[in-house]
Amino acid sequence: MALPLLDYRPTTQNHRVASFGIADQNEDTPYIYRIEDMSDANDVDSLIWAAYRQVFSEHETLKFNRQTASESRVKNRAITVRDFIRELAKSERFYSTVVSVNNNYRLVQVCLKRLLGRDSYNKDEEIAWSIKIATLGFDGFVDALLDSDEYTAAFGDYTVPYQRKRMEARPFNLVTPRYGEDFQESAGTVKNDWRFTLEKYFSKKSQERNLREGDPGKFRELAAAIAPKVNYGQRLTASSIDYMSKVPSRDRR
Repeated sequence: MALPLLDYRPTTQNHRVASFGIADQNEDTPYIYRIEDMSDANDVDSLIWAAYRQVFSEHETLKFNRQTASESRVKNRAITVRDFIRELAKSERFYSTVVSVNNNYRLVQVCLKRLLGRDSYNKDEEIAWSIKIATLGFDGFVDALLDSDEYTAAFGDYTVPYQRKRMEARPFNLVTPRYGEDFQESAGTVKNDWRFTLEKYFSKKSQERNLREGDPGKFRELAAAIAPKVNYGQRLTASSIDYMSKVPSRDRR
């Protein structure tokens, strides 16, 4: 028996309203793609690419991520837009680029942004949905999101998800899944990895960067490269000079 979703509450006023109306509309307001509004094949192609941008994120909309079989079914109206989103989220490409490189908490953050069009309310919600991942698996988690009352009310069967909450950093579905804190820690790219910190500190470039402007140390290599030739004064004593040989003589020819 599957565990029920734990209760959680929104923590800010922005979480409690769907929209602020005209005040929520600006140059970042997303264009809404509905398949009912698509009149020809080009419009359907635009809807399909909007779905890829939303699910895979714009910087991951690459040719090898395409699911051609799913594209064909949605073009022929064999499946709904909701099911097309479901198949994209359950694809092997999404699993390898998003699911496998994250822990459950960050996976919840990414999927809420891309599938429900909003950020997580708080840590309580992340914990609640992470339990769903642990008990149902990732595919079950995707089904729980897409079959939820919230998704149905916001997008239904025929609308591509979009960012619908008035929050900062719009559009916030364009997050890089591979750079969560845990992944950075394992990859050795975080600031508290002392090995990288020490290598950076003792590197030649870093040492030069830490010098103040005008410090002669910044020009040490330049000065050495010039290598000027200097004529130093010879050390001679009066007794070592033959004065007589220097004096002109009438007898010397």
